[in-house]
Amino acid sequence: MKYLIFAMVLIWAMTPLAEAGYQEATDAFDKGDSLTALKEFQSLADDNDASGQYGLGIMHDLGEGVSQSSEQAAKWYQLSAEQGHADAQNNLGVMYEEGEGVPRNYDEAMRWYRRAAESGNKDAPNNMGVIYMSGVGAIKDPVKAYMWFSVAGKVDPAAISNKKFLLKRLTPDELARAKNMAQEWLKIRDQKNKN
Repeated sequence: MKYLIFAMVLIWAMTPLAEAGYQEATDAFDKGDSLTALKEFQSLADDNDASGQYGLGIMHDLGEGVSQSSEQAAKWYQLSAEQGHADAQNNLGVMYEEGEGVPRNYDEAMRWYRRAAESGNKDAPNNMGVIYMSGVGAIKDPVKAYMWFSVAGKVDPAAISNKKFLLKRLTPDELARAKNMAQEWLKIRDQKNKN
């Protein structure tokens, strides 16, 4: 029992250190200090920190401070996404949708977009909506597309534009179904996030 308490105290004490390391890494990245950003993100990733893994994914994705490598980006996004990092989940979905660093796989893209949306990522609902609207990667379904654009809400200009585009093409019944589906999905997501 005392080892469990010690482990919990150690984890609690290390959390601010990890957050400080991530902030230092992102500050360095934003200033163009790729060497410091890489060192800090790598240190965090070595400790299995999802934010550090995500940071390495971004660096490899953009080729900032490292050689651009979609394969390495996908690897780091995957590690972070599996721990529940919403932005990594969305980025991994993009990589599967585009076939960058991983084989193109729309089912995997949709799976990661859904997980990202459930985790609160703001881009994932629009990404799913576009797939349903275009019919590329899933059966074309304007009702589901409108639903996902509605889930994206008022914070995503692309989703707002896409929603307006579909609004003119849906029947009143389809529109009502899409709105109900969005409200139900948001209610379920919010309930899960409370628990």
